[in-house]
Amino acid sequence: VDRIKEYCRGKIKVKSRFFEYSDKNKPIKIKIIEYTRNEVENINEGEIEDFEDLPSNRKLIVIKNDKNYGFSMGNNIAIRYSIKSLNPDYILLLNNDTVVDPKFLNELVKVAECDAKIGFTGPKIYYYNNDNIINFAGGRISMWKGRTYHIGVNEIDTGQHDEIKEVDYVEGSCMLIRGEILNKIGLLDPDYFAYWEEIDFCVRGFKAGYKSVYVPTAVIWHKISGSYDDIFNSAKIYLMTRNRILFMKKNARWVYRITFIPFFAVDVASTIFIIFKIKKRNPHALINSLKAIIKGTVKGVMA
Repeated sequence: VDRIKEYCRGKIKVKSRFFEYSDKNKPIKIKIIEYTRNEVENINEGEIEDFEDLPSNRKLIVIKNDKNYGFSMGNNIAIRYSIKSLNPDYILLLNNDTVVDPKFLNELVKVAECDAKIGFTGPKIYYYNNDNIINFAGGRISMWKGRTYHIGVNEIDTGQHDEIKEVDYVEGSCMLIRGEILNKIGLLDPDYFAYWEEIDFCVRGFKAGYKSVYVPTAVIWHKISGSYDDIFNSAKIYLMTRNRILFMKKNARWVYRITFIPFFAVDVASTIFIIFKIKKRNPHALINSLKAIIKGTVKGVMA
């Protein structure tokens, strides 16, 4: 929090190839809210009245949690606060390891405003270190395999994904949510903690009659896996394994739960093979990774 304050006061100069640092666009008023899991969000509109006369880029509300609640619950805490105190038409989830195009939010809202049944919009996402290589141009789900796919992943952008289109899900690193949908499907499912929660969110929205739409004119750059430097970090392996099973149990019909099993087994075997090749010279890391797969599978099945 102290570092955020220093940045907002213009005391931390950020070096980036995406923009030139300026101390003219920093928030001039900051509100810090202490939050613990056992407390009820009891902030009311009167407590933020002194913010109303400031433009959106000159104010900042920071909610300080007492521990790491994960992506789902961490965002839910802020969403609940926003609903109660700000009554927004839309809520934007945006990771802190991203850089955004100045017009990205306008583009997301503009598309959402075209159809009241659009529940989620998401941008075209590039890799932070390869600014013309696509990481995400919408998501597809194969329920019978229990697999998800990033459209356009690792492709050089030549305009092949420049069409606004309905997709199965948009990425949680940048997701615009229509406010009214939360009254119908609830918030992000905290059972996931991290990974697969945005996919579950969009699927629940679809079941309630809302679309997820990819907006190529909205652009961001994402430091992929910034939360876990190693793609085969044991914590990530555990969560991805467990949550994939959890997602299928929560959202798939019984026939898809059956067809999913052999594909899951093949994917686990492939993951073990890759981990062995990468970590065979580090027995401790190898064992931890294998334990994470076993634990994730058991926890997912037993959930």
